[in-house]
Formats: sequence, structure tokens, C-alpha cells
Amino acid sequence: MSNRYKPWLSAAFLLVVAPLEATKATEVIDEIVVTADFRERSLREVPFSVSVLGADFVDDVSVQHFEELVNVIPNMNWSGDGHRARYFQIRGVGELEQYLGAPNPSIGFLIDDIDFSGIGTLATMFDIESVEVLRGPQGSRYGANALGGLIYVRSAAPATDYSGRMEVSVGDDNAVSVGAALGGAIGNNKIASFRLSAQQFNSDGFRDNPYLGSDDTNARDELSFRALVDVNASETFTARFAVIASNIDNGYDAFALDNSYTVLSDKPGRDTQESVGSSLRLAWVPGNNLTLTSISSFASSDINFDFDADWGNSDSWSPVTYDYVSLNRRARDTLSQEVRIGNDDWVVGLYGMQLREGVATVNQGDYYDPFYDFADSLNERLDSDYEATNIALFGQRDWSPSEYTTLSAGLRLEHRSTDYVDTTDMAASLSESMWGGELGISRTLGNGQNLYVTLSRSYKAGGFNLGPVPGGKRNFDTESMWTVEVGLKADLMAQRLQLNTSLFHNRRINQQLRTSTQLIPGDPASFVFFTDNAGDGTTVGFEADIRFFVSDRWELYSSIGLLDASLASGRRQAHAPTYTLAGGVVYRHHNGLYARLDATAKDEFYFDVSHDEKSDAYELLNARVGFENEDWKISFWVRNLLDEKYPVRGFYFGNEPPDFPNTLYIRPGDPRQLGITLERRF
Repeated sequence: MSNRYKPWLSAAFLLVVAPLEATKATEVIDEIVVTADFRERSLREVPFSVSVLGADFVDDVSVQHFEELVNVIPNMNWSGDGHRARYFQIRGVGELEQYLGAPNPSIGFLIDDIDFSGIGTLATMFDIESVEVLRGPQGSRYGANALGGLIYVRSAAPATDYSGRMEVSVGDDNAVSVGAALGGAIGNNKIASFRLSAQQFNSDGFRDNPYLGSDDTNARDELSFRALVDVNASETFTARFAVIASNIDNGYDAFALDNSYTVLSDKPGRDTQESVGSSLRLAWVPGNNLTLTSISSFASSDINFDFDADWGNSDSWSPVTYDYVSLNRRARDTLSQEVRIGNDDWVVGLYGMQLREGVATVNQGDYYDPFYDFADSLNERLDSDYEATNIALFGQRDWSPSEYTTLSAGLRLEHRSTDYVDTTDMAASLSESMWGGELGISRTLGNGQNLYVTLSRSYKAGGFNLGPVPGGKRNFDTESMWTVEVGLKADLMAQRLQLNTSLFHNRRINQQLRTSTQLIPGDPASFVFFTDNAGDGTTVGFEADIRFFVSDRWELYSSIGLLDASLASGRRQAHAPTYTLAGGVVYRHHNGLYARLDATAKDEFYFDVSHDEKSDAYELLNARVGFENEDWKISFWVRNLLDEKYPVRGFYFGNEPPDFPNTLYIRPGDPRQLGITLERRF
């Protein structure tokens, strides 16, 4: 273990152990419920590794987007490839980017049962009830789109009593946010209830562009709307209808030639996502302790991702002419249906999903070197249409041979067929069958303590690479992953101390890796990405979420993630830091005064598999202090308190004429930001 992060582990250990001698508190931790599984269960009863972030935690730790919560989740990372995080890595598994079609995510992302896997840009956090991060294989429950795990976001639920909130935030970088939520019963009989929420967020984006005389070429303009309707028609029939509409219209001017916050591009890009979606969840109890559940959903998204490929302007490269842009348009529609029946001991079901995606990519540019009298130009366009259909049959069975022991088994059989065509006359079809599942045993050791052991298999479909790729890299094969996990979940000290720990070992078979290369030196638009199979990889790790109420005023939490994720070559996987640590202290006085300090730390990690450049290890501090009562809440907050410069994405290639030396370019995360939030509750 590196000496560099031993002090952090010691601090995390002390954060948990030192308070054990504190005076006993009368307040207990509310039961945490996991909803992303087949049935709702308490966190302690779930036999796999999962982090659940409740509404209060989400409100106090994030300002606007899910990317601000990633660092508090053990063994999780994100790729700052676009303006907002849309690609996530759990235990080293997950994509870093996608420029061309054929989506094939390793990490599922759902909001209110609507699938936005691989397009998580719309994950704003206003009026959210909980965020559940399921770490590791989800072979039985979610199949091909959850090889490495799942993120499940739930909006605030409707209530029969009328209530609402209004929230206004202002902060550095000209940040302004206005949000409102309202809910209550529909009609006098209170059979149905609703919840509506809307929020608009704007900021300048933490970049200055002196060439254009602008400080908002990387601006954020994020509008979100959510609606939920619950119907409790009888004791045996319930329904929930959800609607999401989101318009994320962000600039994209994030990379600078000197890796600073001062950019020089003359054609700033855009990173936008306009999405609408809905879901309908029906639950009927026909009798004999059975529950029939139907989940229907659809989503439609239009995504634009444009960028200045040379990151400069005519003055930057003079006397060389060097001017390139890349324009990417994506339209994705998904339709899914799941039907299952079961009780507390077993469940069987059928799932179907259809995905259609059209992509239009345009790369344009001109190059002229007067010293060598060399000129080149580029004007390429690729239009593609892609369609995938997934059909899955799944089941899970639990047995209890004794009062304290539960055995479980799950199986999922999935068939996937795909068709692709583009304007280069390329046409491809793929049809394959896959399977995944798990065997597990859990044992109640005492009051509030559960030990589990699970063997699971997950899978990810094969496919084909689009556009120009190196020779022999057109197709790639199916990947599977075997995982052994041992975990302990415990509620101790009259439920004031909660432990959620796990040890795991993954074996990735025929591992798919997204790599990159520059096909033509000196042509930034020829910097291509493709998926390749890279043999077998191995991952070993440890995770812990710990929460402790020291007294009725003090709360402590910590999370620890240790990871050794290796490729077949023995090198560590990309975006898989050896450690991710987080800890915080929260103080709440009975008069309404509260304060919190949150610290996170992350080890260095490789930026990609195509080169050996790494990030630096870094630590971040966030703080918040405020006052609240039943009607009002005011808080002063600061993110990145010490103004640490840290990377969220890195590329290593040649982008500076006339010699185009390979150089590491990083995108730094947001600098220090201070703000104030005022909330009115009613």
C-alpha cells in the first residue's frame, strides 16, 4: 500500500472509530430502502454492494448535477469528456466517451424507470428523493446494459398533503438557479396524488476566452422538468406515472493548450441534450401473496456535441493555417416493457427494449504550412442509422433453510439483435444470445447484522466499430465478467452506527476496451475511437460506507474504496484510481443552525488505455453552513474550498503545428466556487 494514501486511510479509520466512546444519542438512523432491485428491501438485507444517497445528503453535498456526488461513492469515477458527466466508471468498468453510433453501455443509468444509459447529461439534482448506485454485476436484474453496475435516480415522491418548495441559489461564475416543486392530492378522495418540479440553472462555465473577449463560451444553461402521479386505486392496485423533460444547452469550450482555464478557440462548441421521457409502473396484487408488476417506458433525446478540434485561432497558429471543427448530431429513441410476477420468495419476468439511434458526424478543416508549401483540407460527413432489440427472460428464487440463513439464485437469458447502415455503404447485423445470473447465501449474525457471499456473472454484447478504424478492428466480441463478493451490513449501537462493507474479485473475460488513435498525424479530426477486445482482466477491491450519529447534534460519515483493476497486460485500467476516499462531519443544533465539512480524495489514474499518461492524486474540500426550520432554509456553501486544480479528463496526442508533438492535454475540474441558497417550504 502506497505511503501516500496511508494517512487518508488512517483518517477515515479514526473518523469512524474515535466517536465510539462518545455519549449515547437518542436519535437513530432512518431505515434506508433500496428500490432498484426486484423488490424494495432495506439496505441491510440487500446481498450486494450499493450506496444510497438520500434527499438531505443530495441537497447538502451537490449544487446542481450528479457529477458533484460521484466522489463520495466508493470506487466510482467519471469521464469529463463532455461538458457534463455522461459516462461513469464503477470498479474500473465503464465507457470514457462515444462519438459514433452503436451505443453499448457498461453502466446503466435510470431516472424514474426511464433509461438514459450513456447519456446522463440531464442528471440534475433538484427535488430528488434518492440516488442508488449498485456496484458490480447486475446480470439478473438489468442484463447487458449493467455489466459494471447501475445508477438509479428517484424524483421526490407525491404525497396526499399539499406541500412544496421554492429555491433560489446564486454563486460565483454568475451562477443563478431557480427551482420550484409542488405536490398534493388530486380530488377529495385522495386516491391520486401528484408532484411537479421545475428548475432553471445558468452559469458562465469557469472559462475565459480572450480571443473572443468572452467568459461564457463554456456556459451552462440547464432546464429540467419532472412530474409524478401516484394512484392508489385500492389495496391491491397502485400505479405511478412519471414524465421528464430536460433541455441542457451548454457550451463546450473546456480544453486549453496550456491546460488552464484560459481557452483560445475561435469556434467554441456546444454540448446539448434535449430529452423527453415517461414511464408507467403498475402493481397488482391478485391474491396468494403474489404481485404482478408492469414497467413501461420511452425516451427520446436529441444530442449535439460540437467542438473546435484545433483548440486555437488564426493568431495561435500564424503563419500556419490550422482550423478544424467536429460536429456531431445524435437522435436516440428507446422503448421498453417489463412484466414480472412474484412474491417475497421468487420472481419471474419478461423484458423487451428497442433502441433506435441516428448519428450525423461532420469533420471540416483546412491546413496550410507556408514553410513546406503543404496544404490539406477536410470535409467529411457520415450519417448512420442503428437499431437494437433486446428480449430477456429472467427469474430469481430465495430459500430460507433456517431462520438465519437465506439462499438465492438468479438467471437472465437475453437475446440481442442489431442492424446498422451508413452513408459509406457499410451495413452490419449482429444477433447473439447471452446469459447472466448469481448464486448467493446470506446469514444473519445477530440483531442488525447480515453477512453475504455471492457468485455472479454479467455480460456485455459484442458489436462493430463505425467510421474509419485501424485495419482488422471493425468487429469486437461479447464480454463477460465473473464476480465473487463477500459483504457485511450492520446496524449497531441502537442503529446509530451503520456499516456497509464488501470485498470483491472480478474476472473480465474477453474484455472490451475503448481505445483511440490518430490515423493521420497532424489531422486532429482523424483522432478516432474504437472498441477492441483485450484479453482477460482482473479486479480486486474493498468498499465501505459508514455513517454514525455521535449525538443528537453530531453526525459523521466516511466512504472507502480500494481498487486494483488490471488489464491483461498487467497495467491498471483507465479511470480506475487505486483509492477513492470521502468523509464528512455534520453539526445540527436544535435551534436550526447547521454546518458540514466534506472531504474527498482520489489517487492518480490512467486517462486512457492507448497511452500511459496519468492524472495526479488530489484532495477536495467542500463546506456548507446555514440555518433551517420547518418553513425556511438558508445556506452558504463553498465547493473546492482550497481551489485545488484537478483533472477530470486527459488526452495525449499531437495538436500543435507544425511538428505536432505528442502532448498531455487535461481538462481541469471546476475551481473554487462560493454561493448562497435560499429555500422556502410550504
